[in-house]
Amino acid sequence: MTAFRAAPFKAACVQLCSTDDVAENIRDTIALVREAAARGSIFIATPENTTLMAPDGGAKLAQSYDETHDPALPVFSALATELKVWILIGSVAIKVSDSKTANRSFLFAPDGGIRARYSKIHLFDVQLASGEVYRESNTVAGGNEAVVADTELGKVGLSICYDLRFPILYRKLAQKGAFLFTVPSAFTVPTGSAHWHVLLRARAIENGAFVMAPAQGGEHANGRKTYGHSLIVAPWGEVLGEAGTEPGIIIADIDPALAAEARAKVPNLQHDREFAGP
Repeated sequence: MTAFRAAPFKAACVQLCSTDDVAENIRDTIALVREAAARGSIFIATPENTTLMAPDGGAKLAQSYDETHDPALPVFSALATELKVWILIGSVAIKVSDSKTANRSFLFAPDGGIRARYSKIHLFDVQLASGEVYRESNTVAGGNEAVVADTELGKVGLSICYDLRFPILYRKLAQKGAFLFTVPSAFTVPTGSAHWHVLLRARAIENGAFVMAPAQGGEHANGRKTYGHSLIVAPWGEVLGEAGTEPGIIIADIDPALAAEARAKVPNLQHDREFAGP
């Protein structure tokens, strides 16, 4: 049985409809983070592409900076310090070369420091039945390291959007002690309506973990539409909070002891085995 000593706390997902205007997106995010903090949340997570939903990869690259010069990061650091909360910025496009960015999450501690960074490992390169084509790898460099953030609230496993479809990542995060997974996303409408809820609940149930999935929702700069429906899921699979399709926040009580309880009832994390084949 896994023991989690941290006390219960309130957590919030911020849902956005980010545009290609970075300053506007930062202002909208600040307002919703402030609202979540005013309502008692001390762990607040925002979606993938928080600061920029550009029309295409080239436009995104043109508006991106390396980590040292990105204008949003000092703002969110100061906000975490002011509000004395944890802020997970679901992702920012961080320039890592002349042709590519990293799709990177930043976890800010209440002292404003960056407690963890995570660059999205699995890149969304697909053609949907609707005809929509996405080639994230054209302008994004995939990460190569799974990350568990050690916080005073407990261990938090970081992921981004398409990672959700790769359960082995979450298994490894759980095995390293994560009781909560963050899944900031910008799911398409077709895949969201078909798979969003069931995948998030599955990752929670199979690992006995809370899942927080702040999402983009609505129509963006190039006409792309995202699914919304930010979710907070408990370790037994119950949906504790769900947004609609508009910007806003959802809040839920997170009790780390419930992860230990779920893992005691179904101790499958203790039963993983190495095997040969196929």
